[in-house]
Amino acid sequence: MPTTPEVLFVCVHNAGRSQMAAGLLHHHAQGRVTVRSAGSAPADTINPAVLEVMNELGLDLSQEFPKKLTTDAVEAADVVITMGCGDACPVFPGKRYLDWELTDPAGKSIEDVRPIRDDIDRRVRALLAELVPEAAK
Repeated sequence: MPTTPEVLFVCVHNAGRSQMAAGLLHHHAQGRVTVRSAGSAPADTINPAVLEVMNELGLDLSQEFPKKLTTDAVEAADVVITMGCGDACPVFPGKRYLDWELTDPAGKSIEDVRPIRDDIDRRVRALLAELVPEAAK
């Protein structure tokens, strides 16, 4: 029986991009992928504009919170996706690393965060189709 792939999304504050990516992948994967997110320097709370644009899709992130990036989280992941955390993410042999260049939603309006969310959603759907081909059908 194949194991469930694990994806870790990492950004600096774990308050915007990585939270949106984790929420979207969790939603689309419906249990077929283990999803985590973390930050190299986590913020205190999730960006309110991020909460709002995710609510627009019916995804409630209000119970989520920024988490500190740990070596264990990286070791457990099959795919590590960084979003502007630079060299803060530890690198382990045998892991697949992707760097998604995305605008940081910090300080942006809801109108400015929506296109970032939509860009992340497209990337997440493509990643899911690659990790779990039957999910794309």
